[in-house]
Amino acid sequence: MKINQKYDLQERLVKFSASIILNTGGLNKNFASEHLAKQLIRSSTSSALNYGEAQSAESRRDFIHKMKICLKELRESQVNLQVLREAELINDLDKFDGIMKECKELVAIFTSSIKTSTAK
Repeated sequence: MKINQKYDLQERLVKFSASIILNTGGLNKNFASEHLAKQLIRSSTSSALNYGEAQSAESRRDFIHKMKICLKELRESQVNLQVLREAELINDLDKFDGIMKECKELVAIFTSSIKTSTAK
């Protein structure tokens, strides 16, 4: 998954979530992968949905709180992807490597954004 840096953050989150949904079918079929895939879909889509909520936050404090929820969900997705990889449950590593890279970049963006917003 290659994402242009010029995309706005909401679009990146939507594309990230969609790539998870579209690629979970490429996992080995067993109880563990199905369990992790469902949780991965929940956490990745939650980050996008919560970012939408953050855009209409009622205060800076509310914005920071919602951004922290997005970051929490992205970190959960990141660990889930690492577990899937370590447990050798991914059939197409090339596709998931791009997804993992994007997740790492999104975590860095949210971490930086929260630090900046908190410092103001």
